Amino acid sequence: MPWRTSRSAPVRLRTPGRLAGFLKTASICVLIAGLLSPLTQATAAAATSNDYCGGQCSDILPPGENGNATLAQVLLNQAFGTQPDHAEDQLGPYANLAKGYSSLTDSTINTFFNDASFGVASDQVASTEKPAGRTDVTIVRDKKAGIPHITGTTRYGTEFGAGYAAAEDRLWLMDVFRHVGRGQLTTFAGGAASNQGLEQQFYRNAPYSEADLQAQIDNAVARNGARGQQALADANAYLAGINAYIDASDSGRYFPGEYVLTGHKDSITNVGTIDHFKITDLVALGSVIGALFGAGGGGEVNNAISLLAAQSKYGVTEGTKVWESFRERNDPEAVLTVHNGESFPYATKPDTAQGEALPDAGSVTTEPLVYDATGTGASQSATAASKAATTTALSSARRGMSNALVVSGKYTASGHPIAVFGPQTGYFAPQLLMLQELQGPGLSARGASFAGLSMYVELGRGQDYSWSATTSGQDIIDTYAVELCQDDYHYLFHGTCTAMDKVEQTNSWKPTTADGTAAGSYTMRVWRTKYGPVEYRATVGGKKVAYTTLRSSYMHEADSIIGFQMLNDPDFVKGPQDFQSAAQHINYTFNWFYADSQHTAYYNSGNNPVRASGVDAEFPVWGQAAYEWKNWDPTTNTADYTPASAHPNSIDQDYYISWNNKQAEDYTTAPWGDGSVHRGNLLEDRVKKLVAAGGVTRTKLVQAMADAALEDLRAEDVLPKLLKVVNSSTVTDSTAADAVSKLQAWVTAGAKRTETSAGSKKYANADAIRILDAWWPLLVKAEFQPGLGSDLYTAFTNNLPVDEAPSAAHGPTGSHAGSSFQYGWWSYVDKDIRAVLGEPVQGPLAQKYCGGGSLSSCRDILISTLKTAVGTSASTVYPGDSLCSAGDQWCADSIVQRTLGGIKHYNISWQNRPTFQQVVEYTSHR
Repeated sequence: MPWRTSRSAPVRLRTPGRLAGFLKTASICVLIAGLLSPLTQATAAAATSNDYCGGQCSDILPPGENGNATLAQVLLNQAFGTQPDHAEDQLGPYANLAKGYSSLTDSTINTFFNDASFGVASDQVASTEKPAGRTDVTIVRDKKAGIPHITGTTRYGTEFGAGYAAAEDRLWLMDVFRHVGRGQLTTFAGGAASNQGLEQQFYRNAPYSEADLQAQIDNAVARNGARGQQALADANAYLAGINAYIDASDSGRYFPGEYVLTGHKDSITNVGTIDHFKITDLVALGSVIGALFGAGGGGEVNNAISLLAAQSKYGVTEGTKVWESFRERNDPEAVLTVHNGESFPYATKPDTAQGEALPDAGSVTTEPLVYDATGTGASQSATAASKAATTTALSSARRGMSNALVVSGKYTASGHPIAVFGPQTGYFAPQLLMLQELQGPGLSARGASFAGLSMYVELGRGQDYSWSATTSGQDIIDTYAVELCQDDYHYLFHGTCTAMDKVEQTNSWKPTTADGTAAGSYTMRVWRTKYGPVEYRATVGGKKVAYTTLRSSYMHEADSIIGFQMLNDPDFVKGPQDFQSAAQHINYTFNWFYADSQHTAYYNSGNNPVRASGVDAEFPVWGQAAYEWKNWDPTTNTADYTPASAHPNSIDQDYYISWNNKQAEDYTTAPWGDGSVHRGNLLEDRVKKLVAAGGVTRTKLVQAMADAALEDLRAEDVLPKLLKVVNSSTVTDSTAADAVSKLQAWVTAGAKRTETSAGSKKYANADAIRILDAWWPLLVKAEFQPGLGSDLYTAFTNNLPVDEAPSAAHGPTGSHAGSSFQYGWWSYVDKDIRAVLGEPVQGPLAQKYCGGGSLSSCRDILISTLKTAVGTSASTVYPGDSLCSAGDQWCADSIVQRTLGGIKHYNISWQNRPTFQQVVEYTSHR
């Protein structure tokens, strides 16, 4: 029987306290012995498939494929650190690239990656099974990584096998996130503050009832003809596979141990239930993934607040000019993915804005979400978690990440395109994504899929092509001001006073072995209008309004399934145009990349609504017919969307890079910060240099990615200009001079945050790194706050955080998240310092800020703040946390596989790179 099992509670399975004490008892060895069962696995021959990659496709997904663990395995891990098979065998190779890339060769790439060829060689077969005794599907797992290679003779059997394998590898995680998507996490996994924050973050943006979830399935099927019917059949077969594993693991008592630790199952009597999955669970799961990585936009109220602050400081005309210069909607110095000069206007600034509904100053309040809180639902930590969740949910700085480097065959040594690409989805244990291979009627693919949604490969390879995605962030969310009538819960809709819909979810929890949080409860309440959920209250011109947010993918979380179905279909995707057609069926906001043996391609996906003439997407507008999306139907939340040709797209450009940067000229994205310095520049500079030299190989492109992954963006692209100001006169202060010497030495050495040697856990140029980490927030504030004033400076920092260094708490997992330097004021500092130096600046800020534009005054500010930074101790810069002691610089930066279950892993040295990553170079085509 399969032995695999799952993981544990969401943002973290709490194991100190109760579980730690439990593990200390003498009975642990007896308990483990009783829980372990013999493992028997047969061998089988490898499946055969059409594979045109010639052994040159590779991938990696840490920490490991096996994300399930029995209770015995969880207890062994907690007590002794032992790992279930294949739980972390991809973590070491992934981590080792940070010091190993400089000596990389094409022949050693798979030292750091998996061989992503189709099938499994006969001598590499670890196990073979016929799930639930079916004769139409076989799951083969390889020895190296334990990846499921699913081969079916029928479509139903193939999808059944996909569901069965998903449950084998991620059942607990899938269960966690179906509860997150429904806003029921605390009831399921415990009331830890982190769990409260997670469920609140998603419930605010997707407050769906069970009927809403089912309607989304029904509508997606109805709109897509035969493909819709096939998707429904595939989903039902996939669910049958999941549920077959649940039944088998329950009766065989090898289900994930987290079900015992959270009180859902009894380890002695086996009393308790693991609920079967149903089709609406897939929509709930999809809503979480879409919100995390594919829902660009929002933030219009915060934009309005900062605009009003700018106008209050400078007057309407100059204040608007200042605001626009910081917004950088279409900055001429921004790095672009489509860099051939082609323009794709979207969400551009109208000549005369129509329908704006800016709030009266000081009138905005955030709509409450939590009501009737008791116990730990009303504690201080719960309040802090709720506040953080609200900020994340309502911010336009979405935390989707990922990067891509794709080079045309014209510039490679082989004449075939090369791609190194993948999504940055954070680091979790188990990982949100899982690897698999699917081979069956109409299905031929290998790659990664989000757990619980793996009926298709979502990012990976087909027979002779590969594809991947990065988060794009164009604005598909608008904010409407609905005028209230009668009371606070009625609003005017097309002239009629209309009641808001109240949607509620009441949760309660009590202590468990996994989560000792004391008992508590609360109700989450969302008021919905036809223009979406209410997010804020305010007055506009003295009138009471509710601000609502309407997302084009709201009530359409299931629609993208058709695009993924197409990408897995070898009879559909035969070239770059077919790839683009498939991507057009994905309604989330992503940049999609493609490579085969002859072509490369790019397409920006998402349902971009056609806005009414004169509407400025940056700000709230009145909830009135004149300002609605063109042909918007409030019943179905459908509208006219911009045509595929209006989305940034390209075939066979010399190269493509993407790191969540601006897509193309005139294409405005919702997050701030697409200016002269962006982390996309780290890729652009390296790939452009490779292409200019020609003869690009897989090794060279991996090295470009890995080199950028260790770079401190501030140090590479901004620090040299800061030092130019400081050194514009001789530095006579010894403290400042010593700091300048250290910083310059670091820049000369390459400006990387890298260990002195593999495993040293000490940075080279450690003191220079500490100085810059301390200096950056000090210099930004001293540079800009005097000119902007404290109110406007604060408002702008709410639009765009000042810094995102590796040790900061950011990204979908908080601190230790890997992804860094996506959002920050580096472009503002760069433009301002260049202006003060008298250098040319395209798209400059409206004014000079450092020292009021005086070079000598600016220099004084920089030296003063630099000296303060030098005197800031490492323990202050890196204050420590549950993992790291104060002052431990390497540890503060390090990446942690954040526990979503009972298995823990070691932390690894910082890299800023995709979580799942492919390296591909196809040698031939069908």
